[in-house]
Amino acid sequence: MVVGGPDVTSSPHMYAQADICVLGEAESIIDDFVAAWERGERKGVFEAPKFQADVTNTPIPRFDLLKLEQYLYIGVQFSRGCPFLCEFCDIIELYGRSPRTKTPSQMLAELDALYALGYRGHVDFVDDNLIGNKKAVKAFLPHLIAWQKERRYPFMLTTEASLNLADDDQMLRLLRDANFIGIFVGIETPEEEILIQTQKKQNTKRSIPESVRHIYDYGILVAAGFVLGFDSEKNGIADAMVRCIDESMIPVANVSLLYALAGTQLTRRLEREGRIHDGYEGDTVGNAGDFVLAGLNFETARPRRDILGDYVNVVSSLYRPEAFFRRARGMALALDRVNLGLPILIRDSLREVGRFWRVMKHVTLHRPDMRWHSWWLIAECMLRNPRAVRHAVALVVFYLYLGPLTRFVTDRVMEQIAGIDSAAGSAGSAIPLQAITATAA
Repeated sequence: MVVGGPDVTSSPHMYAQADICVLGEAESIIDDFVAAWERGERKGVFEAPKFQADVTNTPIPRFDLLKLEQYLYIGVQFSRGCPFLCEFCDIIELYGRSPRTKTPSQMLAELDALYALGYRGHVDFVDDNLIGNKKAVKAFLPHLIAWQKERRYPFMLTTEASLNLADDDQMLRLLRDANFIGIFVGIETPEEEILIQTQKKQNTKRSIPESVRHIYDYGILVAAGFVLGFDSEKNGIADAMVRCIDESMIPVANVSLLYALAGTQLTRRLEREGRIHDGYEGDTVGNAGDFVLAGLNFETARPRRDILGDYVNVVSSLYRPEAFFRRARGMALALDRVNLGLPILIRDSLREVGRFWRVMKHVTLHRPDMRWHSWWLIAECMLRNPRAVRHAVALVVFYLYLGPLTRFVTDRVMEQIAGIDSAAGSAGSAIPLQAITATAA
């Protein structure tokens, strides 16, 4: 058995039974592995030197080997690494703090390959922070804009970026003009004290809602990540988090429980403090990869039951149909989408009309909890901001899955709370089980 990838690189001890482990970035080690394989070697560890892979030598992916019709979207990568120091993040441990980027011509060649295969639609730049090297991405984006314009915008683009994107209007204009329609942002928490403790200082000294709404001014949807379980959290964090998400009008908020990933500053600190649970050691194998159902793999500073109760309250509040669609309407009406022209709008609408009716038929017939909310969102967006209708439809699709998923996850977390109560009794608990149950319902 041959294994490789980020998790194997971070936790090689968890894969000790594998015949061959390939650790680190493939560009720096794949030739050695292939040569050994061709010599007949079937055992060993091949480890690349850290942060030295030259991504300008990365070959064009073999998109032709994919059954493109079976993919919701295709991923490409422009850069690796992130300049920040977030304590809980393993990206800087895997790829370093000096983002390395491909050349503009190299990146466009990858898009040309996809285009030549007839692929059209959603392409995700999987970079962990696309704007980590601002100089390089600003040099690339004008080429991408020209490429998209020349081909009548065949691709809708998404990526991940840090919240300081909101400070750079030039970058926002370039992303909008390149037809970036959405980004994922790691916000983590609304509390500045926690952000400082976790070394996520790029999110401090700013109004998070104002920053998010400024990104909406450039027509870019924001989905965001939030985390519960940090050491400096206090009671009341649940209300503050819900308020921040509501004021930011973020429909899709990914709320998770803090997980100590292998090799991170957080895990090293918790190991020094003797707080990592035996058997976890920061690995993400099996169920441990689920940061909700197997989160908090360490001794928490706050009572675990309180953190789990906060999680249930936050998620239950955010994903009630009326709450989700209130944020969705606010965001959809705020987006100032780039005008690509009527012919392109008609083309894209015709391409999506079949999918739209399938979605809305399912919602109308089978999801009474979201039926009225969905049609009202679409109708209001068509009347008041028609260029954002695609985003509105996407949010309806998101809720088709997020509604049932959040109910499933909160039920599992409630089981964990009940287990804590069963083992130790609920005397002295900060959040009564019946209060959580009432909120979740």
